[in-house]
Amino acid sequence: MKYEMKEDYYTGIEFVDKEHAKLFSICNEAYELLTNEFIPDKYDYILSVVQELKDYTKYHFQHEEEYMVSIGYKRLLSQKVDHADFIEKMDSFDTSNIDENQKESLLELLNFLNDWLVGHIYMKDKLIGE
Repeated sequence: MKYEMKEDYYTGIEFVDKEHAKLFSICNEAYELLTNEFIPDKYDYILSVVQELKDYTKYHFQHEEEYMVSIGYKRLLSQKVDHADFIEKMDSFDTSNIDENQKESLLELLNFLNDWLVGHIYMKDKLIGE
């Protein structure tokens, strides 16, 4: 389940595409953690990836929303709602449960990221470029 910035995901807006590529890169860090058999206790690494994801998505969403305002984008409100939902989901990620269930926690995170990122970029963000 390797994450990559496929041609289909490009919006044609250079900074947005670069930031999306960075998000995929962070997802790959999580995936590599899942598949790395040489790190027996991944707790600190998982927390680090989750925090990086939270911080970077907040930065990216703000950047993307500022751009949408600057071009008078008509679907800005629906984008803001999606972005707020994502942040809420990331903030509610149960870190107390991670230590005993590291593999399950990573799988849950990766499934959510895959569904959300791919769906949101492909279905919503591409429209910004159009």
